[in-house]
Amino acid sequence: MQFQQQHPRTYSFEFFPPNTPEGVEKLRTVTQELARLKPKFFSVTYGAGGSTQERTLKAVLDVRAAGHAAAPHISCIGSTRAGLREILQQYKDNGIQHLVALRGDLPSGTAAGGELHYANELVAFIRQEFGRQFFIEVAAYPEYHPQAKSAHDDLLAFKRKVEAGADAAITQYFYNPDCYAHFVNECEKMGITIPIVPGIMPIGRFSQLARFSDACGAEIPRWIRKKLEGYGDDTDSIRAFGLDVVTHLCEQLLHAGAPGLHFYTMNQAELTTEIWRRLGL
Repeated sequence: MQFQQQHPRTYSFEFFPPNTPEGVEKLRTVTQELARLKPKFFSVTYGAGGSTQERTLKAVLDVRAAGHAAAPHISCIGSTRAGLREILQQYKDNGIQHLVALRGDLPSGTAAGGELHYANELVAFIRQEFGRQFFIEVAAYPEYHPQAKSAHDDLLAFKRKVEAGADAAITQYFYNPDCYAHFVNECEKMGITIPIVPGIMPIGRFSQLARFSDACGAEIPRWIRKKLEGYGDDTDSIRAFGLDVVTHLCEQLLHAGAPGLHFYTMNQAELTTEIWRRLGL
């Protein structure tokens, strides 16, 4: 596994917007701890159908107020052009210059899909309305999107997002570095040259990881799954093994020329900080 490093490396951390006062305070503490690692930005997720829109904005403004760059997620599913224009204007007015643009998911039990249906349409809309005001990240799926008809269809969907104006991409998390290398090589064959930053999920709780992975189509390699299952409720062993696995994954990716790492922190600092320390970053 080796590919040309064409872009400066960027490191970033992802949060979800807390929904309790205790969660807000905890996230402020976690932000302070992770800010010591000097990431390029912190991203903040956006619930299904925009269900956390106000909390996302508040969390982003908290990150900004603490002196750090913030990148809110924004999704088009279940949204109108007018609603998207309004939230984008709020971000612009608050000095936000970085977005993660996604198709997103509908809230459970909802049928209406909104006025835009795909992430490439959202990227095109942002460019049409705001020009180059925002640096736009999009999602990439090294193991292919679970709803894609084929691997080729998924690559074409990704290319459409790039052609619509995406500046960079962050991948779904994975534990097999070869799938990432293969995906990047396939993208290069299609003329896609934007940085594709690997998404990294530290392993803290196996039950939570299995649930997320089943939902999003991220594969947990059989040897990792069996090892984690074998630890049962032994949290310390799960975390120790997870740290070894994820640190080695990051080492392989960086050695091969990946343009950085994006950590899915789950609003926790400890595991990400330890992986960072082991990597010597």
